[in-house]
Amino acid sequence: MTTMTEASVREFKMPDVGEGLTEAEILKWYVQPGDTVTDGQVVCEVETAKAAVELPIPYDGVVRALHFPEGTTVDVGTSIIAVAVAGAAAPEAPAEPARAVPAQPKEEPKPEGRQPVLVGYGVATSSTKRRPRKGPEVTVPAAAQAVQVELNGHGAVADRVRPLAKPPVRKLAKDLGVDLATLTPSGPDGVITREDVHAAATSRTAEPAAPVATAPAAAPAPVASYDTARETRVPVKGVRKATAQAMVGSAFTAPHVTEFVTVDVTRTMKLVEELKQDKEMQGLRVNPLLLIAKALLVAIKRNPDVNASWDEAGQEIVRKHYVNLGIAAATPRGLIVPNIKDAHDKTLPQLAEALGELVTTAREGKTSPAAMQGGTVTITNVGVFGVDTGTPILNPGESAILAVGAIKLQPWVHKGKVKPRQVTTLALSFDHRLVDGELGSKVLADVAAVLEQPKRLITWA
Repeated sequence: MTTMTEASVREFKMPDVGEGLTEAEILKWYVQPGDTVTDGQVVCEVETAKAAVELPIPYDGVVRALHFPEGTTVDVGTSIIAVAVAGAAAPEAPAEPARAVPAQPKEEPKPEGRQPVLVGYGVATSSTKRRPRKGPEVTVPAAAQAVQVELNGHGAVADRVRPLAKPPVRKLAKDLGVDLATLTPSGPDGVITREDVHAAATSRTAEPAAPVATAPAAAPAPVASYDTARETRVPVKGVRKATAQAMVGSAFTAPHVTEFVTVDVTRTMKLVEELKQDKEMQGLRVNPLLLIAKALLVAIKRNPDVNASWDEAGQEIVRKHYVNLGIAAATPRGLIVPNIKDAHDKTLPQLAEALGELVTTAREGKTSPAAMQGGTVTITNVGVFGVDTGTPILNPGESAILAVGAIKLQPWVHKGKVKPRQVTTLALSFDHRLVDGELGSKVLADVAAVLEQPKRLITWA
């Protein structure tokens, strides 16, 4: 008779599916315990702060356990699924009074830094080596306690075992007045979860507190309550969390300046209609945004110093000799800003094709993290919502963002007479550390000039 040993179970950890991401939410599991999986098979879909990504398993085997339910946010490097690797059976081991302690350090493979997985990279493996312990052999229960103490950074001299819990969970317990040492962990490897803390806080408020003989202590802050019939609370996570952090960081780091100009775009709107009939543009997305994007690229070419970023650590201004044009897109998952790589090198048909692919991918929720990295300037089209204009906040790391308002038929003085014309308002926000008022004004004026007289796309290009 054979049985599966601990060594035959592979733990698949949450990979870093982007660059520097620290957590991801499990949106959907495609497998259940007992299912057979093969190398490269997608086992779940996760949502990071940047995109929804499907995760493939990198080996064959049978699913032993799913460590987290759908909707759980998991830190990068945390095991999310256990798979019994096929063909890794071993002779049955004699019964033991408790679970065996982890293998000795000398049997572990030598760390080789960050290990690649099928999507992104896992967390870096520590290269620290522990010195062998001295003293008598430790029994299994004592060894488990010693491991827990070591994991919490207290060493073997700790008088009391510190419960295993992540920093956010510890803060939650502190806010709710819950003693982690009194909880029974439900998480993997004996880790106390948020649910454990909430359950303890709920049970404590539901049952009358028994009198205690200990010294009086400061009462914990009361748990905030609200009327569920009149309010709905939504957890801040995923794209919304990333957007909030990025906008706060940008607004309070880069000194924003916003300038406005109202422009007659009647000729541009006529050109849009003509391009829709052009055989070179057949099958492509042709709309005002296409020509606005081209106008901004021309303005950047005429004023290249606006295309830069601020390096705080190096105290340098980094001039970009390329334009990765970001397009702010409202999606069911929230606001994202994918960008068109090397937009400055694209012809009008190529730019139209790239815009079409970008918008379609964003609406389908399939924008990759790589598509949202490395942007240099951004366009946000608030006009699609009927808004005249706004004061957009810079995408972090970028120097400028152009907001485009609604294009409306308005009375306008044209050739000395008041006539109905197609008019819009543009707003350009820029980082005043990088862009002086003169430079910002020139860029905005050039964009307006091209949209007023689109023939400048030829003469200025």
